[in-house]
Amino acid sequence: MKSQGEINQELRQRILDLPGVTERQHAGIHEDAFFVGRTLFMHIHPESFRGCDIRLSRGDQELVLAQGKARPHRWAPEAGYITFIVRDERDLEQAMELIRMSHDHFAGKQSVPGSEH
Repeated sequence: MKSQGEINQELRQRILDLPGVTERQHAGIHEDAFFVGRTLFMHIHPESFRGCDIRLSRGDQELVLAQGKARPHRWAPEAGYITFIVRDERDLEQAMELIRMSHDHFAGKQSVPGSEH
């Protein structure tokens, strides 16, 4: 079984392996922020509660919450954020499913100016 530090490192690497993603430590109020292009699409709180705060399109947010795959973000649900807690390595795939959903949405907006998603 992996330690929480190993799980956090694996998650971080999987996120960085997505096309066009960069990481900025302590970007604004966020501990570990991930960007696609100039858009912040998610951040993680590795030390505090192992949460991934992931920004989705409004439709994807509603679907994910209705399916019980994540919970509403405590501070910015109106911005499309959801929270997913990574408790152990079994949660990595579900986390990445949600992260890819966000990445694909925001990467698409970066690559196709004026597109509506």
